[in-house]
Formats: sequence, structure tokens, C-alpha cells
Amino acid sequence: MSPQAVRPSTEPAGPTAAVAPTTGTGTTGTTPADAATAAVTTVVAAAATATVTPAEPTRTAVAAPGAATPGTTGTGTARTVLAPATPTPVAAPPTAAAPHTPAVTDSEGQPGPTAALPGLPQALTTRARTLAGAVRKRCADLARIESPSGDAPRLDALAEELAAGFRATGATVQREPGPAGDHLVLQWDGRDESLPHLLVVGHHDTVWPVGTLTDWPVTESDGALSGPGVVDMKGGLAVLEGAFALLADLGQRPHRTVRLVVVSDEEVGSPDGRRLVERQLRGAAAVLGLEPPHPDGRLKTARRGSTRVRLTVTGREAHAGNDAADGVSAVDELVDQLVAVRGLASLPGTELNAGRISGGSRANVIAGRAEAELGLRFSTTEAQRRTLDNLARLTALRPGARVRTEVLSSRPAWPERSANPLLRHVRSLAAALGQQLDGGPAGGAGDTNLPGSRGLPTLDGFGAVGAGAHARHEHIRIDQLAPRIALLAALLAVPLPRLRDRSEG
Repeated sequence: MSPQAVRPSTEPAGPTAAVAPTTGTGTTGTTPADAATAAVTTVVAAAATATVTPAEPTRTAVAAPGAATPGTTGTGTARTVLAPATPTPVAAPPTAAAPHTPAVTDSEGQPGPTAALPGLPQALTTRARTLAGAVRKRCADLARIESPSGDAPRLDALAEELAAGFRATGATVQREPGPAGDHLVLQWDGRDESLPHLLVVGHHDTVWPVGTLTDWPVTESDGALSGPGVVDMKGGLAVLEGAFALLADLGQRPHRTVRLVVVSDEEVGSPDGRRLVERQLRGAAAVLGLEPPHPDGRLKTARRGSTRVRLTVTGREAHAGNDAADGVSAVDELVDQLVAVRGLASLPGTELNAGRISGGSRANVIAGRAEAELGLRFSTTEAQRRTLDNLARLTALRPGARVRTEVLSSRPAWPERSANPLLRHVRSLAAALGQQLDGGPAGGAGDTNLPGSRGLPTLDGFGAVGAGAHARHEHIRIDQLAPRIALLAALLAVPLPRLRDRSEG
């Protein structure tokens, strides 16, 4: 199946039930859900004769450079691009309330309606349901383009496909060369370009090697879409594309400028992609991550720190039968070092996974070299510092051996914070859309660790709802695509509340 980008519907909205503003009762108090609903109203309320009718997106076939079939890098593969069309007309936002009706304003002083509107979420939820089928197909098609970390040709082919899809929703696209595949930096201009930008982070590499699709193809069964990379994170990329398509379909732009960084090396710690994330953090109002949420749909409000460490041991080769005493086994030394390292990892707040071990050449040769790649997780910055200091001081346990510790990538711990106004805002938006949503800390690490550790307003888990990341039961829930599309679209379109004491927006 050739990839299909998600794009706005080409059919105009029909005259279904109207969404019209209502006046308040003269009281000044509003709940968070009311405020969020009022903000959504300002963006998407339609005139009494022009609301949303579902329309299936149309498709136009073109040639796509670099779109690959499973197991190949390929060029010139046929791709179906859903290019932007004339957006569905949407009425102007409601006018200011009459003097006797106090207006609700956000932290930027933007006026909003004074009361929640029954049925208001229909403009977003109806269109999201319309787009959900195309987003599901998009996710499946992206998963069929294998993109393991380190495979630059395949990652570049997928980057080209993603760029085409996001460009069709109005983004400007910049390719950033990387040693193991190109990264993407994309931007959508906002209605108020004077405001600090909203940063979204994602990645297009996966943990799955080329050829995985041969014995584990992308399949749909029992309400789930399964396949390598569908939840981590090709589903998240497809959902975001759908959210921007939804806004374009309503003739809307994001409230503020949105920047998206898609790195090609997240699954190995973003050793090169981190520089792009860090560059875009400057001046950001908030940061959203497209990693999958908790299996129950909750967002991720904190992450443990993580570090990848390579432990290399050098010994001395010798004939294992005739001259064994002349040799120094690097394999034996590595095994003993790993036992010692496991003791270090038993300290509070630290976990260790010995992910890969290699060494030696033949059974009749004393091994001259061995190495292990370790994955470490830390609940606190102090635990991370203490453990890495201990690893840096490792010394050989047998004469003639040498031990070297090398940090390959590292992410600081992102601690849970008692006050989380960004989560409160998203919960209120979800309630206005008829969704129940909460958040909680996560065990894994990702590119949101960096802004979260620095105290920037950060939330992760806006990707597709599912489970099984990095496992053979990886899948997304198809029935949860539409709610996620609507939520992201609302979050992009609605003004942010004040998130920090000294925030500019």
C-alpha cells in the first residue's frame, strides 16, 4: 500500500445543527472546563447555517521520492498525497459580549464567550471522526516504511514522506542533516505571531531492524492496528498530521506559531537530534511530546533520567590451549565488571539493563576485546550523578586488562511537579470535548526530558493510545484516534493560559 497523507476535506460543510453563542447570566465565576470550552468556542463556533458535515477526504496520486516498500529504500514509489483544498468556511468568532455580560479573558487578554455552549465540541469531534480513517491508513503506511535507528537511507526516505504530509497541512519544512539520518524542523505560522511558539517534539526512527515486516506485517484486528513502530511513534506523527488537517479543514490556523522537531535518533538517546530540540527550546511557551501515552490514555507528566553507557574491556589474546597463561581474557574481565556494575545499580533510584554484550573471536583464542552497552534509568538527578561517577571510576580486576567507560547519550531526570497548569489546561480542554483525561509520571525517557528537567511547561504522551512499545504486541487502539486528533487540534487552536510566573504567553 502506498502512503497517504492526511488532508482537509474538499467538500463544504452542510447546514446541520447550528453552533451559536449564548449569553451568560451576569455572574463572573467560571470553571476551568467552562473557560476551556469558551476558548474552543471562539475558535470553531460556526454560524447558524454553516457547521460541519462529515466528508471523506479525496486522494490524488503523485510520485513520491524516497517512499520505500518494506525492506527496501526505493525511490519514485507511487504515493497518494491528499493535498490541501479550499477549507470549509467557518464563521468569524462571536462578537464581544454586551456590556451587561462580563467577558472571560485568558492570560493574553484575549476575549472569549461568557458561557459554555451545549454541543460545542461537535465542530472538532465530528471532523476528527471524519479524519480518523485517513489517519489510521496514514499510520499503517508509515509503519510499512521501515526506519531503524542508524539506517540513514531508510530514515531519509521516511523523512521525505513525512515532510510531504505535513507540508500539505501548511507547514514550512527544513531538513537538517544528521550523521545517521536527516532530522526535520517544521513550522506552522500562528494567528498571533507575536506570541512565544509552541514546541512539539517527535521522532521517526524505531527500534525494529529491517526485515521485521517480513514475519510481522502491519495488521488490523479486533479494533487494534499492530505492527513495528505503530505506537512508538508513527501513530503520534499521523495523529498530529490529522490535527493540523482538521484545523485547515475548518479554515483555522494555530493560535500561536507551532514548531515541530522530528529527530532520527531518539531511540538511541538523540545524540545528534538533541541539539535541534535544545535550539528550539529558546523562547518556547510550552513543549508537547508525541510519545504514546500510558496504556489507559493518561499523559506523561514526568520521566526518569536515562544514560547509555558503553563498557569496553581490552585484554591480551593468546592460544587458549598452548599459551593460556600468556593471555588476559577480556570476556572474563567484562563478566566480572558487569557483576560489580549490577551492585552499583542496586542503589536507590537506579535501574540497569545490560542490553548488548559482544566479545572474543573463537573458542580456542583468549578474548582480546569485549564490550557491553548498558541502559541506566534514574529517578533523580542525584542518583544519575552518583551512579555515573562510580562507573567512571571502574578499574580492571585482573592484571593486564584495561577498562574504559564511555557515555553514549544521556537525558536528565524530569521530576514530577506539584503544580501543573499545563495539565490542568489540557484536562479542561478534554472535558470540553467530552473526554476524561489525566496524567502521571512515566518510567521511560525521551526528548521531553530536556525541557521538563529545566522547568519548562512540558507534557508528553500526545501520541496514539496503545501499548507494547518495543515489543511484539505493539499496537494502537483505533477507536481512540478521533479523540486524540480532536484534543490536539483544540490544544493548537486555543490560547494557552499563564503557565509560568514570568511567562510571555
